[in-house]
Amino acid sequence: MVTDFAALEAAATARLDRMRRLADDIAGIRVEHTGDDALVTAVADGTGRLLDLRLAEGISRLSPDEFDRAVVEAATAAAQRALTRRGELVTEFNDQVNNPREGEQ
Repeated sequence: MVTDFAALEAAATARLDRMRRLADDIAGIRVEHTGDDALVTAVADGTGRLLDLRLAEGISRLSPDEFDRAVVEAATAAAQRALTRRGELVTEFNDQVNNPREGEQ
């Protein structure tokens, strides 16, 4: 019975460690996207939140509509790529949990 408890505890600890690694990996996501014209660079995190927005000097040549479009497109692309990466990490995690390798639980 002690062995069963030890195995159960080891499996629970391994799963908790996997969950912590997933949380750390998601927290560490930073995706940078620069628009095709190189005027706007946006950085997003693993939740899709905009962390940074950098504008090149040439941005002042754009009309207000062009400026809006450039910012929205760069921010959207960064957020989409960050969320895609998050999805990949969650899929990998689910695969590990649902299909453990031999010796894992």
